[in-house]
Amino acid sequence: MRPWQAALTLSSLVLLSCFLWARNPTRAGLLLVAVKGDNSVGIVDPKTSQKVAEVAEGGVTGHELTVSPDGRTAYVPIYGNAGVGEPGTDGHNMVVIDLASRKVIGNVDFGKGVRPHCPVFGPKNGLLYVTTELNRSVSIIDPATLKIIGSVPTNQDQSHMLVISRDGHRGYTTNVGPGTVSVLDLDARKTIAVIPVSGQIQRIALSVDGSKIFTSDQTKPQLAVIDTATNKVTQWVPLPGLGYGTATTPDGKWLITANPLIHKVSALNLSTMKVEHVLDMPVRPQAILVRPDNQVAYVSCDKSRKVAVINLSDWTVKDLIDVGPGADGMAWAKAE
Repeated sequence: MRPWQAALTLSSLVLLSCFLWARNPTRAGLLLVAVKGDNSVGIVDPKTSQKVAEVAEGGVTGHELTVSPDGRTAYVPIYGNAGVGEPGTDGHNMVVIDLASRKVIGNVDFGKGVRPHCPVFGPKNGLLYVTTELNRSVSIIDPATLKIIGSVPTNQDQSHMLVISRDGHRGYTTNVGPGTVSVLDLDARKTIAVIPVSGQIQRIALSVDGSKIFTSDQTKPQLAVIDTATNKVTQWVPLPGLGYGTATTPDGKWLITANPLIHKVSALNLSTMKVEHVLDMPVRPQAILVRPDNQVAYVSCDKSRKVAVINLSDWTVKDLIDVGPGADGMAWAKAE
């Protein structure tokens, strides 16, 4: 092939890729954000850092969401119009959104107000696990039929957030008001331990190797580190301010924590167990999501309508995305 022919071929391929991207932006994945103030799910194009669509939930308010492993469907539990432990409307359902048509296509009705909150797919069995606070449990849903097929008791009030081990055998919930973590045997569908942590805690993250759990103390600016082999708190890490949402990076090197009262995000080096980066954020950083490629972390900022985009190569804020009032939980929809 002559040089001019090679150049023409390369140019054609570049133009074709741009055309395909324009026709189908989900090829690069999508960022989904629960926008509490609008009772909607915001859909963000990560290439342009712009909200390109929103889908009305048709419910009171969804705080968290997840996406099916194939990236086609989002699941949004409708929590209600209050914060955890506060009086208000008790949500009783979860809506299902088709991301291609951007429409609600299904509904799971729990039969009564249960404040469904945090949905997580089982990594091995494909079932959907959802915290149902007022039932003191995690409900199990078959996403193929949208039927509730079982539950796992947590034996604690306000079981708010959930993580699941990579092998799918263990689940861990943060129980906010009691300040405990419930350890769940997802196969036997029972609680096997309740770990006392503090007077009140929030959110939860699991290390990449599954050996540690992290949760933020709500009485002091510190992070609890729990050993999953012993189910005990083994270390407290000082934070620059009270912690909230947390997420580990896929490479296992960092734990990123939102510090909402001081409008910052802190990054804990998991090798040294020291906070090594502190970044300014818009008002009230809330939840953290690290993109699967380990290049970017997204931080939803509840009171400022923004999602901050952190470049993990140099720990700088490279963009702010306006998603709407009450930005909260986030999920990543992988490319088709």
